[in-house]
Amino acid sequence: MSSRVSSVPFYIKTNRSFSLVRRYVWFLTILIGIGGQFVPVLGLLVPFIMAALIGMSLFKGKYWCGNFCPHGSFFDNLLQPISRHVKIPDFFRSRLVIAAVLLFFMYNMTTRFIRVYGALGTAEFYERLGFMFANTYLMVLLIGGLLAVVINPRTWCQLCPMGTMQVIFYKLGKALGLAQKTDERVVVEHPDLCHSCGKCARVCPIQLTPYLGFSQNHRFEDESCIRCYTCINNCPAGILHMANVQKTEELKQSTSLDGFSEARYHTARIKSIRELKDGIREYTFELIDPPQMPYDPGQFVLVEIDKSMQMYRAYTISGSSSDNTEIRVTVKRLEDGYGTNLLFNNFQEGDTLTLKGPMGRELRVDPAGDELLFIANGIGVTPFVATVQRFFERRDYKFEGKAVLLYGARYEEDLLYDDYFESVAVKNGSFDYRKILSRPRTDQYRKGYVTDILQELDLSPATKVYICGTPEMAGDAKKKLREKGILEKNFFYESSWSLRRVNKDGLADSLSPHQSLPGHLH
Repeated sequence: MSSRVSSVPFYIKTNRSFSLVRRYVWFLTILIGIGGQFVPVLGLLVPFIMAALIGMSLFKGKYWCGNFCPHGSFFDNLLQPISRHVKIPDFFRSRLVIAAVLLFFMYNMTTRFIRVYGALGTAEFYERLGFMFANTYLMVLLIGGLLAVVINPRTWCQLCPMGTMQVIFYKLGKALGLAQKTDERVVVEHPDLCHSCGKCARVCPIQLTPYLGFSQNHRFEDESCIRCYTCINNCPAGILHMANVQKTEELKQSTSLDGFSEARYHTARIKSIRELKDGIREYTFELIDPPQMPYDPGQFVLVEIDKSMQMYRAYTISGSSSDNTEIRVTVKRLEDGYGTNLLFNNFQEGDTLTLKGPMGRELRVDPAGDELLFIANGIGVTPFVATVQRFFERRDYKFEGKAVLLYGARYEEDLLYDDYFESVAVKNGSFDYRKILSRPRTDQYRKGYVTDILQELDLSPATKVYICGTPEMAGDAKKKLREKGILEKNFFYESSWSLRRVNKDGLADSLSPHQSLPGHLH
């Protein structure tokens, strides 16, 4: 897929069951495939399943595959944890192979039915018919299960005859106008809001690439999509939806491009790579074409990490030269981070790559305020580096008020840009910098959390608060600030965690929507 290699697998094992049906309908696969060997009439459920999926495909394409298929539920829920979960070979996507499997299935079912038909009118007809369908279900269970374990859970779905028939009947439904109002597709609010992070492709059960396939109507038109919502629930930017044509138009009309409309692609050269701490680097990019990137502090930039896959990672701009011909980003390497491993392992000083920016609106600071409060923990301090530089060191903005930066970390060595903040605070009476450690190794630092300092601050209700850090810290900070009378409209927040984290066993868990910081997607 790429000439560059990450030490982290590309495809992510993630939850795919967002309803009780999807979580437990696999039971039918066991009941029919195995139970039908002992109670053959159980196989008579299969014709009803086939009729349901074909009927649904006329109106909604392969929706059945992603939401009701018993085999799909079996593969996703029972076999995904033990699957190798690697790339599905192109062989299984070949039209020739798919057509051959469909023809074999139709031939096999027809010849077997002819044999069974000979018993019509006898007591054993229905048992023989049920046994025929039960054997078919068992075959898919065994072959599909083997492919699921040794390759990928949804390998069988690439050539499944029922999936192929759904595509055929979906085309018929579109030709007859049946799917015009009911057909729902994956929709992006606007392509300019997409970070091209590839997360949708990494979690897609059948390994499609939605971020590369949105049409001018903002819809992902690939007929192979099984409408399973997995990419939607894993999008770090929270900009994907399942929508019909009408809802798509409503989304397009209601979407704001504020903070994104000025973004441009830039050719850039890595001027320097500086080790700040263990696993944390500062990258300085020299812009070549266009040679400047004007931005507001708090915005982020997309950094190309994989040219062949047109894949980027978004990082908050943590500083720039005075003429904006150079910008800096600060990156923390995450053990399970596909993008940060590519960046750390494969890019060196002097390399040329593509950037896109500036982007983002959540942490752009309003210079019209009289009181500003910045709250950060961990790597979440990076957007405030550029803010302090532009507001208090270079004075790029006319700001006459006062600002306080509260910064929390675990240990002394975890503090980033500590000397810089200290030096600016000493030279500028309108900027107050306070830090706190949750696990200090010495008594030179205050012990606690950034939220502990909030109790000491005398804040007016009009104070504008900008928060970047973990969701837990942000929640505690907001609660205490509300108690101090800070107005809800004055909170601006982004999280330094990605929307989806990967557990030790490889299965991604979920945080609540819109908690992702675009500048810290790993």
